Amino acid sequence: MLTDYVTLWWVWVSVALVLALVEILVPGNIFLGFALGALAMVPVVLVLPGAGVSLLALFAGLSLLGWIVLRVVFKRQSSGARIVERDINEG
Repeated sequence: MLTDYVTLWWVWVSVALVLALVEILVPGNIFLGFALGALAMVPVVLVLPGAGVSLLALFAGLSLLGWIVLRVVFKRQSSGARIVERDINEG
């Protein structure tokens, strides 16, 4: 029964949308990597429809890769805050 669902592309799109919604509602940057992994599964399922349960392992790997990419991208962004080296109240 599970293999029937993991081979449908629209299930992965639905999972990606739900995980993205959970990311918006819950603080923390955890679920967005899983959402990207689920979205990356759509072309995989379309190309390899008979892969079965091994798709879940591929989903886990793609989610980890998505999470690592997000960490690298968000780490490069600056918050725009300036680092104060001299206080204006000092002589």
